[in-house]
Amino acid sequence: MRKITAGLFISLDGVIADPQDWHFPYFNDEMGAAVGAQLGAADTLLLGRETYDSFASAWPAREAAGEEDAVMAKALGDARKIVVSHQRLEFTWRNSEQLSGDLIEAVTALKQQPGATDIAMSGSPSIVRQLLAAGLLDELHLLVHPIVVRTGQRLFDEGDPIPLALLSAQTFSTGVIHTVYGPAATAVSGGYDEAKVHLPQGDQ
Repeated sequence: MRKITAGLFISLDGVIADPQDWHFPYFNDEMGAAVGAQLGAADTLLLGRETYDSFASAWPAREAAGEEDAVMAKALGDARKIVVSHQRLEFTWRNSEQLSGDLIEAVTALKQQPGATDIAMSGSPSIVRQLLAAGLLDELHLLVHPIVVRTGQRLFDEGDPIPLALLSAQTFSTGVIHTVYGPAATAVSGGYDEAKVHLPQGDQ
């Protein structure tokens, strides 16, 4: 069964909206390598419509320009791109198609199809939340930026807890922390009554 990975830029206070307004000062070669390893190496991309539209409006032109990021642009263009949307879409970027049917059923079937690499996601927070809740997301890559944005959409909304396991963490020279989470084998045990036993007397 194929693995699905998702990557997002996120602030310290959990904001993922409008990263173009706060993300770029922290981009360096370390982050480029991390993004390339998670996204650029995939032969299949699963994207929400807004993320797809932003990619399709930028990456084909970058590929045509043949500049520094042309290799990444070509990899994204060559990848199979599956777009999730309730609206009927028409595509001009090559290798693009629309996901058909129920999201969970379709992604479950997609994971069972043969493929040489992982299925990668970028952005698309609504889909990330749904796949996490359904137990279909294998790796959540969060590039945590050392900035408090204070306004905008956050990655997680209200709902049932979803226990995760930390798979890896790397700190970049910019202060960005690249954390990778996967499904937790078991829920974390314990609670307040157990934890307060270990607190100093004045903190209970």
